[in-house]
Amino acid sequence: MTLGKRRTALLSTGLAALLTLVASCGSSGPGSAGGASAWALTGGDEQTLRTSFENWNADHSGSRINAEFFANDAYKQKIRTAIGAGDAPTLIFGWGGGTLQQWVDADKVMDLSGQINDNPALADRFLPSVLETGKIDGKTYALPNNGMQPVILYYNKELFDRVGVEPPETWDDLMALVPKFKQQNIAPLSIGGQSKWPQLMWEEYLVDRIGGPEVFNAIAEGEPGAWSHPAILEANRKIQQLVDAGGFVKGFNSIASDSAADSALLYTGKAAMMLMGSWAYPTIKDSAPEFIAEDKLGYTTFPVVEGGKGDPDNIVGNPSNFWSVSAGAGEQEKQAALSYLKDGMMNDSYVDNLLSGGSVPPVKGIEDKLAGAENPDYLSFVYNMAAEAPNFQLSWDQALTPRQGEALLNNLDQLFTKQITPEQFSANMNKTIGQQ
Repeated sequence: MTLGKRRTALLSTGLAALLTLVASCGSSGPGSAGGASAWALTGGDEQTLRTSFENWNADHSGSRINAEFFANDAYKQKIRTAIGAGDAPTLIFGWGGGTLQQWVDADKVMDLSGQINDNPALADRFLPSVLETGKIDGKTYALPNNGMQPVILYYNKELFDRVGVEPPETWDDLMALVPKFKQQNIAPLSIGGQSKWPQLMWEEYLVDRIGGPEVFNAIAEGEPGAWSHPAILEANRKIQQLVDAGGFVKGFNSIASDSAADSALLYTGKAAMMLMGSWAYPTIKDSAPEFIAEDKLGYTTFPVVEGGKGDPDNIVGNPSNFWSVSAGAGEQEKQAALSYLKDGMMNDSYVDNLLSGGSVPPVKGIEDKLAGAENPDYLSFVYNMAAEAPNFQLSWDQALTPRQGEALLNNLDQLFTKQITPEQFSANMNKTIGQQ
């Protein structure tokens, strides 16, 4: 999932947006004469990254970093092709997990452990649980570059008040809300099914709530038949029951998250709830600031599944996004990127900009900043949710290899649209175990 996995207002086209930071720099792609390059995502924390690079370039004319921003789905295709062709940007935007493992195995990214050993304050800047996601075999290959991204159940308070109901605490509560909202011609749940990865959030949470993190751990470790675990079968039956009940907005499989159409359904009052990563908050804040200002956006944790083995404080999502440094970049470009990671990223102004945009940095000792920020209740909710979670599961499509992740999203799409049964889903995914 990518969750993608995983931002200010997203571009309506969902196509790659080649938005350079400084027009006078010319081309900002890999190997450009203007200096080092970076590719990142539109939406969410985009403005913080833009501002950071602009400030860096203003103060470091000899170590410029030229950035391009792409919609989520388009970026994943583009970076895969670029890395395979040896044409990656200097700074590579990623999620950690199986994709990072492949980059490391193919010697495509630098080992940053030496930088951390030489600058211990760099590693000490981050929450250890988040920093760990950028490590492979104990070595650091990626550093966090934006806010923590747990998946949250957002809801429209105004619609809940109109219908006279409370946010769901259990799965049965959620199912009971579906007919109540439908009777008022309100879609119970918004989801960008066309993008596929938003569907993964439902799978991840349900499997964890039912069976605990051990279920996916077995999959990640390549245990034969791991996808046939009873928790996965039960989770997928519940998903199809929710689909059959009309829980998701009509035509959900034609709605794209890259265009922020799913968020728009929530804040325009057409859908009551949306399960999405915390990057949705900056998007909503930018697109509909009055919705935030008038305290119409509610947020809560994913419901408990009664009788399940999973800890209700477990969360899924992305601990953060990360920068890796291309091993194929020129020495001058590498030094510019490394200097930026040490001195330009997650400094005080960077942290302040993330908080101002509604994102929570994965850094230590920011409780006072959280308390003094706009919307402190929400920011503290996200920070505590991430910092105190017994298990913070990286999005499955990122934790697995790209080939497995693609198969997962395709099979989930067929599961949600009732083209396959839960048993067929498990059988199909069992065939991917061990694939690279």
